[in-house]
Amino acid sequence: MATTERTDHRLSAQELEQFERDGFIGPIKIYEPEEMEERWNTIRRQLPDRSLAIYPDDALGAVTNISNYDRHLDVDLLSEHIMKAEIVDRVASILGPDVLCWRTEFFPKYPGDEGTDWHQAATFANASKKPQILWPSRDGQPAFGGTITVWTAFTDSTRENGCLQLMPGTHRQMNYDESKPMEYDPEAINAREKEGVKRGFFGYDYRQLQKDPNWQPDESQAFPLVMKRGECVIFWSTLMHASLPHTGSKKDYRMGFAARYVPTQVRIYPDTDTVAEYGGGIPLDNYGAVLVSGKDEYGHNRIAKTSRRGFTFEPRGF
Repeated sequence: MATTERTDHRLSAQELEQFERDGFIGPIKIYEPEEMEERWNTIRRQLPDRSLAIYPDDALGAVTNISNYDRHLDVDLLSEHIMKAEIVDRVASILGPDVLCWRTEFFPKYPGDEGTDWHQAATFANASKKPQILWPSRDGQPAFGGTITVWTAFTDSTRENGCLQLMPGTHRQMNYDESKPMEYDPEAINAREKEGVKRGFFGYDYRQLQKDPNWQPDESQAFPLVMKRGECVIFWSTLMHASLPHTGSKKDYRMGFAARYVPTQVRIYPDTDTVAEYGGGIPLDNYGAVLVSGKDEYGHNRIAKTSRRGFTFEPRGF
């Protein structure tokens, strides 16, 4: 079901230079639109079967459904997706040959939904208040972290249905402190406007994490990233990003799927048994990261070599 006949999809030197400058690259076609539509129709029919999902049904948040994190561990087409050469090769050319996929998430947006606040994530402690990824320290100080996110449009992603917004070149400096408190308030969902735009962060207000409470994102640097279904964008999670509210028709909705990758030396969920965020909680008893490329010579993390349906994760080699 590959879109092209290429077998090596690593970024060129020019593409890498562009990525290092801007903090993102895309849109990149992963699937033809017809193939993406067929795959998504199959996936969404399979999602309600949670018999082999690794998290329980009751891990429901008010807007995000964290029980649907990591469904690549029980839905075959999602298992295939995170291993796609068109994705893994490009990620490995950024992170190095030894790469783990540590998280996948759905990002739906339905008519009337608010946009997502401007934000950056380095450790992903923003909502859970515990670092979810931890890079090795340098000179006794925590290394500047982050993850490579591959956000794939499972449906067309338009201005009207709430596409991503990116702010190029903002990935090297954090404007937010993820260790600061951020209050969860489900009543605030779809209830706030910020600079004239209905925005929120799934029950949180990301402005509470600003290092400088008086600072405001310079939205003149931002642009809306419109993508066709089957296309993806690859970006550092430390890049300033947000999304527009859904102002389109009642028949239209947006579905994004984010796969997150780190090199094998990064510790995932260090000293953590459960993750509590967005009004829900998930136990990590059945969790395992997936080696998508190279080798794991560190042994920091529990590795899932197969999905719960027996799909074998064969890492790419270079």
